[in-house]
Amino acid sequence: MHAQIVLFDGFDPLDVVAPYEVLYAGGTASGGAVTVELVSAEGPRDVVSGTGGLVLRATAALDPARAGLVLVPGASGRVGQPGEVPDHDAGAEAGPGERQQDEFIPVLLGRTLTTGLPALLAAAEDNPEVTLTAVCGGSLVLAMAGLLTGRHVTTHHMGLDMLDATGVHAVRARVVDDGDIVTGAGVTSGLDLGLYLLEREIGPRIAHAVEELFAHERRGTVWRPEGPVPAGL
Repeated sequence: MHAQIVLFDGFDPLDVVAPYEVLYAGGTASGGAVTVELVSAEGPRDVVSGTGGLVLRATAALDPARAGLVLVPGASGRVGQPGEVPDHDAGAEAGPGERQQDEFIPVLLGRTLTTGLPALLAAAEDNPEVTLTAVCGGSLVLAMAGLLTGRHVTTHHMGLDMLDATGVHAVRARVVDDGDIVTGAGVTSGLDLGLYLLEREIGPRIAHAVEELFAHERRGTVWRPEGPVPAGL
């Protein structure tokens, strides 16, 4: 299984590094059954995060034809006001690699729509051999690109109302598995998402070994659209 983790200007580092390390360790524990790389819509480049100018390097372009996982992180920056709508054109003149500091998170997420990323993600969604995944605000990137209508998805609790506004069934859960769309909630849920993906795609013994290595126990039940609907709660 190959995982492509997407970098964009203003990304949240923990949304990237947490699942990257989990999946990389899963590759080691499974004798190479998992591989992972950092990619961008533009190809190999240094990408500036929204946290203190921290830079990570994308080593390849996002390839929607490649089977496996595509993971979209959220953004790091100033927290917008509840109900704030992302300005899709704000700062569109900012080029790849420019600093994306002290900007509102909705603006950083919305700016991805001015890049080649939405088209690549749409192509990945159309590929039956690809599972789209996201951490935190990455779900909002997918939703604003029109890729999650009618799907069950989670994100950071502050963004759940925005998900609902895009026609998505927002679920208040740590990890939500809706088949070929798997999403994680707030930032640290990238660890839980990575471990769940290892369990789902490779097996529970590998996931448990990585869980023990990282001294991290997943929290909550992975939500799936299965079983009876709860009543009276």
